[in-house]
Amino acid sequence: MKPTARFIVLHPSVHKSGGVGGSVVPSHRAWLAVLALFIFTFAFTIVTTREPATITKNTAAAAGKSKSQLPKPVFDALLHYASANATYSDRMSADEVKAVAAILHSCNTPCNFLIFGLTHETLLWSSLNHNGRTVFIDESSYLVSKLEEKHPFIEAFDVQFTTRVSELYDLMEHYKQEISKECRPVQNLLFSDCKLAINDLPNHVYDVPWDVILIDGPRGYFAGAPGRMAPIFTAGVLARSKRAGGETHIFVHEIEREVERICSEEFLCKNNLVETKDRLGHFVVGQMEANWNRFEFCPSSVSPN
Repeated sequence: MKPTARFIVLHPSVHKSGGVGGSVVPSHRAWLAVLALFIFTFAFTIVTTREPATITKNTAAAAGKSKSQLPKPVFDALLHYASANATYSDRMSADEVKAVAAILHSCNTPCNFLIFGLTHETLLWSSLNHNGRTVFIDESSYLVSKLEEKHPFIEAFDVQFTTRVSELYDLMEHYKQEISKECRPVQNLLFSDCKLAINDLPNHVYDVPWDVILIDGPRGYFAGAPGRMAPIFTAGVLARSKRAGGETHIFVHEIEREVERICSEEFLCKNNLVETKDRLGHFVVGQMEANWNRFEFCPSSVSPN
């Protein structure tokens, strides 16, 4: 049992006064001593009873800060909520969501996560990459501004795509002609004039060593849509040009479509495909040394003219 502070009351000594009738008069100094002792004891009691609570609170806060990932129950709950009843075509299936979530949860440190497209899963991705760097890229400046208004903690940017789904084969011909110049696999995208390169993002986005890249936008389901040629090409270059080295996990959603399939095979490579979950392709692409005598994205790919 925890000992409690006790009050000690001292009875002051009295002396018989030589006054009339021999009345007893207490000493003023003795009473002051008793009052001082009472104040000291009261203050000591408050300090000793409050200090343990303060220590416990500070210890708990420190422990919370040291944990970078979400607690497992919260992680699972968010995952279940986002993947349940995914019946609409613009939502990911449960298996697709779990595939991305598993890679995010496996990061030794919080992930650097780049996402092309604002979708039903946007808030989920931001939550699952708790304490990590999460950046969204979308074609709609309106959607980006609304997202930042409602969720100011989310980092998002809009891009004006100049490509069209109907231009797929013309863009692939341009890439083959420029593979040793503007469309090479290792380069600084900020200064690229390749038609497939996204070069107008904020400078710091190109400096981040991205661990995971998800391509789920822009729109690509009709001929006049921007298509995902540029995001797939850009993701391939970012992974190969990664200054910190290491591998980059790249996910391409709706990979069964023509644009996504052809560009993934050309810029992410069949030999880097590790699994497919429903309509989601998962590639792991390693860094490539800036060897100016090599201009292939994939082994036995195209050769410069």
